[in-house]
Amino acid sequence: MTDFPTLATTPATTRRPRSAYRALLAVVLSAVLGFAGLSCSTNPATGQRQLSLIGEEQEVAMGREADQQISQAMGLYPDEELQRYVNAVGQRLAAESERPNLPWTFRVIDDPTVNAFALPGGYIYLTRGIMTYFNNEAEMASVLGHEIGHVTARHSVEQLSRQQLAGLGLGIGMILSPELREFGDLAQTGMGLLFLKYGRDDERQADSLGLRYMVREDYDPSQMPNVFETLARVSDASGGQRLPGFLSSHPDPQARAQRIRGALGDAENQTAVARVAREDYLGRLDGTVFGEDPRQGFFEGNTFYHPELRFSLRFPNGWKTVNQRTAVAAISPKEDAVVVLQHANASSPEAAAREFFNQQGLRAGRAQARNLNGLDSVSGQFEVPRQQQGAADIAGIATFVEHRDTVYQIIGYTTENRWRSYGSALDGSLASFGRVTDRRILDVEPARIDIVRLDRAMTLREFQQRYNRSADLQELALINQLGTNTRLEAGSQVKRLVGGRR
Repeated sequence: MTDFPTLATTPATTRRPRSAYRALLAVVLSAVLGFAGLSCSTNPATGQRQLSLIGEEQEVAMGREADQQISQAMGLYPDEELQRYVNAVGQRLAAESERPNLPWTFRVIDDPTVNAFALPGGYIYLTRGIMTYFNNEAEMASVLGHEIGHVTARHSVEQLSRQQLAGLGLGIGMILSPELREFGDLAQTGMGLLFLKYGRDDERQADSLGLRYMVREDYDPSQMPNVFETLARVSDASGGQRLPGFLSSHPDPQARAQRIRGALGDAENQTAVARVAREDYLGRLDGTVFGEDPRQGFFEGNTFYHPELRFSLRFPNGWKTVNQRTAVAAISPKEDAVVVLQHANASSPEAAAREFFNQQGLRAGRAQARNLNGLDSVSGQFEVPRQQQGAADIAGIATFVEHRDTVYQIIGYTTENRWRSYGSALDGSLASFGRVTDRRILDVEPARIDIVRLDRAMTLREFQQRYNRSADLQELALINQLGTNTRLEAGSQVKRLVGGRR
């Protein structure tokens, strides 16, 4: 959770923002339902006959709508020079594609996860997380080309169905027990990552198209399999617990690397210049945030701290926590109770409370003003009767508190028949909101990539001892795509990590 100028590091909207996947679903369904007939044509990128339910104009409109939601919800990385650089590389690749006239847009999302994704109509995203693992421009171009391939092959259009779209958002309401799922919108936590899922054939096809586009732009195609192998190492380093999103629903990365290497003979014969652009890329990457950014909020145990906004909130022990751009939340181990904190777009706690408790379908108790750890606040209990026969009502407590000219909304809720089990924990969590004055918290900084040019030859292990003792050797090996005892030549540029919480 950040200072919320947008939906991921920007001021959150007063009422919970409509989830992007729902907005995209509405656009898609209206487009599909409004389409009078079917057409079948040959796709110029794949050479295959393709059933088309959605025309190009509708495809672009869907992408534009979702792009606005994603840019707000996830937040763009605040480095205009890096954004221009990525967009310029992407535009050159897209110009070599079979659909050069789409409104191609390439953005870097301020997210630590290792991922890249495409929306219909030519909207392509890289996370800053995946960029920290690239070691040259050709590697980045291979991933941009892959995502361009999804668009030129119109894979995203083919995948837009009600079942797949229903799984795109990761709001709190979507991952709770069925009894709470419908109520999730009342305390919407915003959206998670919006990534279309493709089949293995689509992924292999996008790999081939990406290879085609990078060769046309004279990039060294041998860099493409390096990306798959590096991202597989990211997964291995976490024991398989953190498979990069770029690989999560894709074919085996080692198999992909081998298949691309098998195609390189023909690809390499098509280019006289093998562009890698390592130094240019590393120069642009220098200073990029690596991993989680604690300035946007972080957890110590079950307590959440936000250095920029200067508040803390303690969640119940043992609950699963999540820090999203417009909200921070915790879910009980049985996924039958929730606490969510987010901005309230109101001038005072009293105004926010009136708006919340006057919602249709909500039965409110008496709201009371109180001093909450030196801050003005209004709290009250509420119930939401369920319409389905036999379903339990929702019971909860809401607190609205003003801190540094901003009003926050904290809601805890569960089913009515479980209120006795969770009521005191929910109330205690909401009552823990307070100011942060500890300089250790307020002054925390993220880790960043720093590029070092070696003045003499050394191994990576020696590099760590000399330049980066605080960093884990395996982590340094991973971000540099090296072995721990690899010998580095004098004049080489090597990534290290500086700053951050260790």
